[in-house]
Amino acid sequence: MSQPNPTPSSPAPAPKVDLVRAKREKVARYTLLANRVGYLFFAVAIATFVIGFAVSFNAAVSAIVIGSVIAGSVLLAPAIVLGYAVKAAERDDRERGL
Repeated sequence: MSQPNPTPSSPAPAPKVDLVRAKREKVARYTLLANRVGYLFFAVAIATFVIGFAVSFNAAVSAIVIGSVIAGSVLLAPAIVLGYAVKAAERDDRERGL
């Protein structure tokens, strides 16, 4: 005996996507990446300074330290501000029950 063919059921409705929250999540991912890379630049600056101080502090060491501090600052300043903004917006949504 053959079994009856199951009738195709209607597909499950697609979940609603909140575009604002999706964009907020994307910004949060980028700020996390910028934070990590920015702090990495500061770590490079500190390590280079310590090594340069111990061995020989020359123009190349100075350029690496200054460049790393500038790059880290350029990445970290907006990333920290945007990170706090995303967290505040999420907290506000939770408090309002959205």
